[in-house]
Amino acid sequence: MLILLETMAEESRGVTAPELLEPLLLKLAQGDQEALGELYHRARAAVYGLALSYLKHAHDAEDVTQDTFVRIWENAPRYRPQGTPLAWILAVARNLSLMKLRERGKTQDMEPEEWDRLAADNPLVTTEDRQVLQSALSGLSDEERRVVILHAVTGWKHREIAELLEMPLATVLSKYRRALQKLKNILEGGETK
Repeated sequence: MLILLETMAEESRGVTAPELLEPLLLKLAQGDQEALGELYHRARAAVYGLALSYLKHAHDAEDVTQDTFVRIWENAPRYRPQGTPLAWILAVARNLSLMKLRERGKTQDMEPEEWDRLAADNPLVTTEDRQVLQSALSGLSDEERRVVILHAVTGWKHREIAELLEMPLATVLSKYRRALQKLKNILEGGETK
């Protein structure tokens, strides 16, 4: 299962590589609607995964995903190539997710089918893998789950996750290691610490 998470992260890095997203954002700034479609295709899983990790509700995460790409379309002329394009995209998604949380005023537990949707687009994830993954991830804290999902779905490096979540790198690394140990214990039939 842990190998599956790393494989998903590796695959995501290829789909959302800066050299692929950067030209799309520049075309968007010129009003190219086809570029928006391609950007959506490449980055939607990362945006949805981030939104879901914050909102814990599939419908709200879908709304934020759509709103993120509307905002990107509207603000593409203001985009400046600095950092990674996915960081800019996910910063928009994060801000919209936090706004949605403030509107809602609370969080809810995710339903099992919402976790299933997170990996639904990945051909490497079987139905059995999804069930095991969902069960294992439920044993993590919200922050641990967010760090693991961001790494697996977006393929981001830990320092990039730290910047996005506005956490010290050491905290992200610690949460990731703790989460992996918990996942290992859960998958081996043990208890979480």
